[in-house]
Amino acid sequence: MTRGKRAAGPRGEHDREGFTEMVAQAAESLVRNEGFRGLGMRRLAAAIGYAPNSIYNAVGDLDQVILRVNARTFRRLHTTLQSAIDPNRPARDNALALADAYLVFVAADPRVWSLVFEHVAAPDVPFPDWYAEALAEAVGLVDQVLTPMLPDPTERRQAVATLWAGLHGLASLSTSNKLAVLVPDSPRVLARMLVGRFLGEGPQAP
Repeated sequence: MTRGKRAAGPRGEHDREGFTEMVAQAAESLVRNEGFRGLGMRRLAAAIGYAPNSIYNAVGDLDQVILRVNARTFRRLHTTLQSAIDPNRPARDNALALADAYLVFVAADPRVWSLVFEHVAAPDVPFPDWYAEALAEAVGLVDQVLTPMLPDPTERRQAVATLWAGLHGLASLSTSNKLAVLVPDSPRVLARMLVGRFLGEGPQAP
């Protein structure tokens, strides 16, 4: 299906953009209900009422479909994190609030979030611009919050990566029920300790 043309199917007609969004939504639903293993091109095509070739022609292969789902996830995460930031709060408190919001976001939709890390892209293949932009928007909020405390761009970039990796580890252990094997504390308590100690001593927000 070329740009500008419409695809017909049991659910009506869609332009390329609308069709791509429908595919991403259906794929997201399959992952949410059944996990990564439940996502396949034939099952996805059946879910939207189109032939698999329609998806291949308009969106691409399964890797491209997964990137579309992950881009949707990053956009939702961006909205969640943005709502957690209060410009009237100290930067450190906003950093702690972002950690809280991140854990809540992952806990609410663990299978869809895990797709970001379970899917391994082909080596040496750059991400599409729309995917890189969605990721940059979410990461950019963390960078923005840390700027007053870490003015050096290189140090801040490393801090964002370190904190994101640490919080992801806590969230993954928590959603897989493995964190309780290590410690009885809640992931929120541990996440706030991680962020607070990383950023240095300061008054803890409740």
